[in-house]
Amino acid sequence: MKHSSGGAPYRTALSRTIYLLDRSLAPTQKVRAFVKGRNTLDEVERVGGPGSVEQLVRQSKLTSIDGIGASINAVVSGAYGVGPTDYLDQLEESTVIEIGPGAELRAALKGDCHSHSTWSDGGAELRAMAEAAQALGHEYLVATDHSARLTIAHGLSVERLAEQMTEIERLNNELAPFRILTGMEVDILDDGSLDLPDAWLARLDVVVGSVHHRIHQDADVMTKRLVKAVANPHVDILGHCTNRKVMGNKRKPSTFDADYVFAACAQFGTAVEINCRPERQDPPEELLELALEWECRISIDSDAHAPGQLEWVNYGCDKAARAGIEVDQILNTRSAEDLVSLLS
Repeated sequence: MKHSSGGAPYRTALSRTIYLLDRSLAPTQKVRAFVKGRNTLDEVERVGGPGSVEQLVRQSKLTSIDGIGASINAVVSGAYGVGPTDYLDQLEESTVIEIGPGAELRAALKGDCHSHSTWSDGGAELRAMAEAAQALGHEYLVATDHSARLTIAHGLSVERLAEQMTEIERLNNELAPFRILTGMEVDILDDGSLDLPDAWLARLDVVVGSVHHRIHQDADVMTKRLVKAVANPHVDILGHCTNRKVMGNKRKPSTFDADYVFAACAQFGTAVEINCRPERQDPPEELLELALEWECRISIDSDAHAPGQLEWVNYGCDKAARAGIEVDQILNTRSAEDLVSLLS
């Protein structure tokens, strides 16, 4: 089976493998091994010239290169017709994210309001994320890299945010009519204030407010913290509200008075995010039901940190459909122009 066309066959095949591994939430170590392998072979082609990798494949010498193991060799050999394409074929089949009851909602989504790139802790450059979103049929992608407080994620200072906004302007000129909207996933600090000055928040198209530290505060304290944050006129979406993790290194959810928090979201027009990451699945069904009782807006977001993860919106659409959410309740079924107008 051929998996793509154009570009060096080794690069096309490895890029697709990385995409599929990301789609399946494969261990970071495994994904990085393939990325490193692709970069290594890029260097082989740079030094030796076009066709150098193919020559090594046909001489059965690819694994003599440091960092090129059996799996990478299998993918690259298959790309040149020297061996079977089983490894990549099996990934294609095993990582498919089927859409169920949420098919209608998925078809209505026009964009994704929560994504990360190499500007913070994402695994791909902003252009690659945008092109992947475009390939999925989206009209826009909101760049919401982390704010400075989250140093472990290489969060953006004001200066780096300004640089990113310049890059977004350039990319939008190149990718039009597709649009990258400016944004940030801003840390909600201990007292409910935000990790970015209001003057900068006002410049962004979309702001996702999220808690990333001290997630197990006393419920009363967390309630006040969240209410203050969602009441800020610049916060458009409350991200992964419980902070739970239900896979891998599982984590208990934050506790807070959901009635107060969702009442505030409804009052101030702040959407509640359905975070589609499979290890988060946030909010839990009972809290999503409560948010709907308060008539909160909903945003179905991938929280993607790599291109393949953008497909996770399928999970969120199915969840929304099971909860009975209608198309017009969902923030990102709007066009980019309507979304920005609504949130301004």
